[in-house]
Amino acid sequence: MKHILLTLTFVLIGFSLFAQEDNSWTAFRDVNSELIGFKDQNGNTKIKPKFMGYTIAKRFDAIIAVMEENNGAYDSYYITKSGKIIGRDSLHIFDNSADCESEDFIRFRDKKTDKVGMFNSNGEIAIPAEYNDLTRVRNGLILALKDAEKQYLDGDKHSGCNHFKWTGGKEHLIDTNNKVLIEKFKYNNQLNLFSLKIESQANQGPNRQNFSGTNGLYYSFIDYKKEFEDWLGSALLDSFAIKKLVDATYEQITYWKDPGGWTNKLNSAFIERNYDVIKSRLLELKKDESDYFISIEGLNPFIFESARFDNYYNNCGEAKKWEYPVMKVVITHKIENDSYQDHFDFLRTKNGYKLVSLTIRNEKIE
Repeated sequence: MKHILLTLTFVLIGFSLFAQEDNSWTAFRDVNSELIGFKDQNGNTKIKPKFMGYTIAKRFDAIIAVMEENNGAYDSYYITKSGKIIGRDSLHIFDNSADCESEDFIRFRDKKTDKVGMFNSNGEIAIPAEYNDLTRVRNGLILALKDAEKQYLDGDKHSGCNHFKWTGGKEHLIDTNNKVLIEKFKYNNQLNLFSLKIESQANQGPNRQNFSGTNGLYYSFIDYKKEFEDWLGSALLDSFAIKKLVDATYEQITYWKDPGGWTNKLNSAFIERNYDVIKSRLLELKKDESDYFISIEGLNPFIFESARFDNYYNNCGEAKKWEYPVMKVVITHKIENDSYQDHFDFLRTKNGYKLVSLTIRNEKIE
């Protein structure tokens, strides 16, 4: 059978957010009332300050969750850029925060059924509230959970408790038209949904995972961890050299320095001064007895605050770890009855993985 690569329209949806960034409205706070409003890029006020509470969006592309006070009562709803109000008292709340728009879609929860659906940018129901839970849209794809049950961790189903987990049910990969693409889809945070390929045969790429689609085709995704481990070996650890390390480092490197805490320097100067110690610690990874692990995290918004990192956060200031994960390499060193750890954080950027921060113990770095 001829091996065919299909390009589907929904795969491109993930790029719509970037296309609209030029038209984003920015949140601002009234200095007297502390209420939040929104301005366009020319500084024109589009919505006067009146929001509070669940209004966490810093940028407004298409649709956001808001809260305002009306005659002593609190009103929560979704609002589109055209001013359309929908979903009153149907905010999707998790960890005391309202949902953030993703690729022009936002989740809502039907309080009567406790089921989740999605609104599109026009305030229309794109996905009906028939699921126990949904992830945000990622490259036009959504992980959907259906027919599951809540298991409360404290044993009490008291009002407002978020301490529960889902048990049972079916996990499917769907698109924004509510079409099931893959049944029994076991997603984990190692899969790069933005790397989707749809083919007539399973993709044999070394870093890809394949799934059988409902249409008889194969859907494959890059495994972030496998991709990173291959890159780390070939781009850095094999034939370690100062130029390779500089090339593999973000333009600004952040590091921990006692007693002042986090500080940052330009990459080339920092690498030149600390090359030997960084090299010796990272080459520990090649030893058979090396004690290390790699975890997948998101960029820390409290450390990486400058404008150069804006693209790595969503409109609510949350790290987009589903697209730009941080691969944290933690190496444990043991000295007699004591031990210490080095931390190396590699951010996945549009130009590949880059060492963005590090913490080296028992050694002076400048």
